[in-house]
Amino acid sequence: MIVNLRSFKQRVRHRKQKVIKFLSKLRTDPPAGLDRLAASIDQQVWKEVDCTTCANCCKTMSPTYTEKDIRRIATYLEMTPKQFQTKWLLKDKDGDWLNRSLPCQFLDPGTNMCTIYEVRPADCVGFPHFTKRKMVEYMHVHQQNVDSCPATFKMVERMMMLLHKKN
Repeated sequence: MIVNLRSFKQRVRHRKQKVIKFLSKLRTDPPAGLDRLAASIDQQVWKEVDCTTCANCCKTMSPTYTEKDIRRIATYLEMTPKQFQTKWLLKDKDGDWLNRSLPCQFLDPGTNMCTIYEVRPADCVGFPHFTKRKMVEYMHVHQQNVDSCPATFKMVERMMMLLHKKN
């Protein structure tokens, strides 16, 4: 399905506080079967969201690049890791390597496709991190992503609905 970013941003604006509060509660008091529920919802969400119609993550967020990512991408681009870092990345206050600017330099704005997809950072491969082994350990990540990622927002809304029905 096509993602309408304007509609998404309006939904987030109206529901963000409830969503954040819900995720905080899940983090401190996770229900039994949370990981199974997340895996089930993951399947449903991806039937409804086509990332290439959105690419909001690439437009508004930066992945964290590991040293392994930097070496792999630099090799792919026929650069040294140092050249890659100098040209495209900066180190944040925590010492993490991030994109120097947004949107991501590897996003093709005409297609919303990643131009280095086959060697993209591990952070991008795993995004939006729905099906990690212990979902509760990623609640802080979902809290950060709800206003940037329509799939994350949809996943949390669906979780709220399903867990509310159980109670």
